[in-house]
Amino acid sequence: MNIEKAEKIRKKLKESCVGIAGVGGLGSNAAISLARAGIGRLILVDFDSVEENNLTRQYYFRDQIGKVKVEALKENINKVNPWLKIDIFNQKLTVGSMDEPFHDADVIVEALDSALAKTSFIEEIMQKLPDKPLVACSGVAGYGNSDRIETKRIGNLYICQDEQARSSDDDVLMAPRVALMANWEANIVLELLLGEDK
Repeated sequence: MNIEKAEKIRKKLKESCVGIAGVGGLGSNAAISLARAGIGRLILVDFDSVEENNLTRQYYFRDQIGKVKVEALKENINKVNPWLKIDIFNQKLTVGSMDEPFHDADVIVEALDSALAKTSFIEEIMQKLPDKPLVACSGVAGYGNSDRIETKRIGNLYICQDEQARSSDDDVLMAPRVALMANWEANIVLELLLGEDK
């Protein structure tokens, strides 16, 4: 391992802040990966509680059923990286104020469930926080076909997508593909924070 490069990365990530909108399948898995990578601060926003059916694809555990998701995820992240600063907002993002929790973030991750919420969030962030990179995701349902996943860039918007995937209303959500897409988002975040020097 290149120790000098690792130390440079560690220092840069420790000084970085990432905001995550939604901590379900995408957001919870992306947050854990970013915590393991050494991000210094996370902003987590969600209004939901952990349910039993979440355990098939979200980074929660059976003894956390019924807990507020942002609080449960903070517990799990602390077990991985207790030095990480975590700001949690147990609230639903509403049109007109979706940007408010994310002003301190260097990069914002969209990890919301509904297509309408995703669209509203992306539009509002791009309008109100145009200088902040926004990483979004589309085409999470199903399994297999990993070779179809790609990153599409539109200005400061980076979309991890599979354009041929069916919607989650018409297909199933399964842990391998959800985690793959979540980690794809997290990997884009690292590239944005660290640059493209491999």
